[in-house]
Amino acid sequence: METTPSERLSAAKSGAVDLWSGGRGKVLTAVAGGWFLSIGVRMIYPVMLPYLRSAYGIDLTTAGLLLTTLFLAYALGQFPGGILADRFGERVTLSASAVISAITLTLVVTARSSTVLFAATALFGFGTALYAVGRYTVLPRLYSDRLGAANGVTAASQDAGQSVLPPIASVIAAITLWQYGFGFAVPLFLLSAVALWMIVPTRPPDSSDEDEGFGVDTLRTLGTEFRKPSVVYATAVLVLGLLVWQAFTSFYPTYLVDEKELSTTVASLLFGAFFALGILIKPLAGAAYDRFGIRRSLTIVATGPTIGLVALPFASSLWSLVVVTALVSTLLGFATVVEPSLLRSLPEDVRGTGFGVLRSVAFTIGATSPALFGAAADFGYFDEVFVLLALLASGMIVLAFRIPER
Repeated sequence: METTPSERLSAAKSGAVDLWSGGRGKVLTAVAGGWFLSIGVRMIYPVMLPYLRSAYGIDLTTAGLLLTTLFLAYALGQFPGGILADRFGERVTLSASAVISAITLTLVVTARSSTVLFAATALFGFGTALYAVGRYTVLPRLYSDRLGAANGVTAASQDAGQSVLPPIASVIAAITLWQYGFGFAVPLFLLSAVALWMIVPTRPPDSSDEDEGFGVDTLRTLGTEFRKPSVVYATAVLVLGLLVWQAFTSFYPTYLVDEKELSTTVASLLFGAFFALGILIKPLAGAAYDRFGIRRSLTIVATGPTIGLVALPFASSLWSLVVVTALVSTLLGFATVVEPSLLRSLPEDVRGTGFGVLRSVAFTIGATSPALFGAAADFGYFDEVFVLLALLASGMIVLAFRIPER
């Protein structure tokens, strides 16, 4: 029997109350808040590229390499982040990530040369990566029956950060100095570190104190798990999604300014709107995964970018760009769907390490796309690369039907 709107509203309220029950809400809030900062500040880089290109005299290819450095360091940090989460627990790992991010971001804003800027950016990317796996592995212990919804909340906080912080940074840089566009986040990271240390629970002794580390048995277990179709195809989808996401987000503001002739302010607002839509999309994607499974939910989130990226080169008015941005924004739900599937496919005793390895592989491959995209843009192929990204997005749909349903 079909449910009424009031019944659906009541069910939604009940689900929200359940997420915050038993003291879990404050942990979810602290973890989501740290993720808000970690990814939101990382996405300040694309809107600051015009300032960085001017300050350090770099072209689009070099700018792409800078973003590839950021994403590659983030990719390489996934694996040690997973080991740290398994060995020392999420409270230590998440708090340490916030402190490291504050320190390395200070190095970014005080860089006196492009070499120092690249090095500081790499360290910042590595620091934020330590947060990524721990914020995932803490959730299955708290939300065994609502993992998709809980992951959707933290994922939405990511997009809240990406929608709010880049425009704020752009305004601050425009009225003061570009360094302050990054620097305002340093004290926020320190506050986050304190909150995480005070709120996130320690891991029970039976899942941390008896940990034997990354040994032969762990390697053997991971080798077996990584050959499962549920892991192979979901990881392939994750790779394709990251190739599209990292290339698009790295250069979309620059494309809007250089090719569509929008002002920097309007471009940053449209970029922020892209992520703002993710605040709605990610919880819906998580709920869809819980209810319908991986195939249908992944098909939905990958269809929008497939259409939008093909249409982008032909969009000329501001309103058409708004529509295209909205279509592409459904891509933001792909990780919310794929990553819980991967987590459920891995046994709990190697979940952090295994998930860290898979994310490191996926993000390492995905990190190549900004450099390649920037080089293509320097050769005048800005429009064509967006069409190529649409083809990659369509590949996600094809692979979705190879992933076994749970």
